[in-house]
Amino acid sequence: MIDINLIRTNPQLVKENIKKKFQDAKLPLVDEVLALDEKKRALQREGDDRRAKRNEYAKKIGALMREGKKEEAEEVKKLSKENNEVVAQIEAETAEIDEKLKKDMFAIPNIIADDVPLGKDDSCNVEWNTYLEAKEKPFDVPYHQDILESLDGIDLDSARRTSGNGFYYLTGDVARLHSAVLSYARDFMIDKGFTYCIPPYMIRSDVVSGVMSFEEMDGMMYKIEGEDLYLIGTSEHSMIGRFMNTVTDGAKLPLTLTSYSPCFRKEKGAHGIEERGIYRIHQFEKQEMIVVCKPEESDYWYEKLWSYTVELFVSMQIPVRTLVCCSGDLADLKYRSLDVEAWSPRQKKYFEVGSCSNLTDAQARRLGIRYKDAETGRNRFAHTLNNTVVAPPRMLIAFLENHLQADGRVFIPEVLRKYMGGKEYIEPKKK
Repeated sequence: MIDINLIRTNPQLVKENIKKKFQDAKLPLVDEVLALDEKKRALQREGDDRRAKRNEYAKKIGALMREGKKEEAEEVKKLSKENNEVVAQIEAETAEIDEKLKKDMFAIPNIIADDVPLGKDDSCNVEWNTYLEAKEKPFDVPYHQDILESLDGIDLDSARRTSGNGFYYLTGDVARLHSAVLSYARDFMIDKGFTYCIPPYMIRSDVVSGVMSFEEMDGMMYKIEGEDLYLIGTSEHSMIGRFMNTVTDGAKLPLTLTSYSPCFRKEKGAHGIEERGIYRIHQFEKQEMIVVCKPEESDYWYEKLWSYTVELFVSMQIPVRTLVCCSGDLADLKYRSLDVEAWSPRQKKYFEVGSCSNLTDAQARRLGIRYKDAETGRNRFAHTLNNTVVAPPRMLIAFLENHLQADGRVFIPEVLRKYMGGKEYIEPKKK
């Protein structure tokens, strides 16, 4: 949510930003917000006058009663009652306007960075850099599900019986590899100075509405029937929610946290052939990183966060590239975003394995995340950032394809071996 003062002082900038995001249908919201805001302020002024009048009436009634002027006091009481009724009407109307304002303000996208490339969708995203040489294999690389089955590492049929499509059992060395990657990612981020956390896996609706738009929520979140609780789609949701309606001592910023959680997603919509197997699933696990910082620090942390993901993948000898997200591919809360994509030797192209986002103060305004500025003593909205360290389902695909050997074995890089009992290879069980 952007600062309403920006809409008051520079509505044209807000409208131009909406156009950059190809959301022209939202343009009328700016004028609607201005009209609602003016009406609300007029009501507040009238309400303040009426409340002051109420105090005057109360004093006058008391004075008249002390003077024994009961009839005059009764007349003033009638006026006071009428005044109180108007105050109640003003407060009710103000509350209604507040709800409309909140809905409109939540729908208006955050101002994007000046250097965000303009484009309508992800086809306009721009490659930033590549890391490690993307090599083709001298043999045909099987589909990742076939590799997993050759290692006796997955059971999709049983998962369909117990849970339906979009679920899986991982077994044996593949399950161990899955856990090894998460453990390595955890320790990697701890070594970078981040505090490790395990958050709640369910959050209330006021947190959900603070971290994403209604459209995103509807397409992602599972709601717990009969309760005001949602299963998290990523630990970022509950990690950021932890600071809702709090004021942090500015001297303690930045807060740098890394969190593990399972993630639950509806994954609405039809998926193509490349999304069979474990590419899109309803339940997976992820290591995440978030930062809560001062506004002047957020650009610095944005660069640090995505670089950590690149460093992690490179350390596991997986080629990656970074992709700058264009304006139309940014979610409404995002100021800028960058995707990390891993190389697929089978598809001979890159695919997304993580995303880094700077939300400036848009998320903090929704959730009331503030810090006390030491210089001014005033409370200011913090900036929030999040980034995927690693999400094993997609990461496993990249790992298996890049480390598959011609004889069917899967190579284990040095950094993971201590988590794999010293193993250098996962041996195929089925030829």
